[in-house]
Amino acid sequence: MGSQIDQRMVLLLLVGSGATYAAFEYPSFGTALLVGVGLMTLLHHLMKDQ
Repeated sequence: MGSQIDQRMVLLLLVGSGATYAAFEYPSFGTALLVGVGLMTLLHHLMKDQ
């Protein structure tokens, strides 16, 4: 296991941290974010088999 973090992981951590902060500050944004993530996960699973 390498000791270096690649750029994609850093980007995902920054975006995830920003989204978490926004969800705590603005609950309606948090609800919309949850629905969006759920929908994207469902589409990913449905399209993975094709």
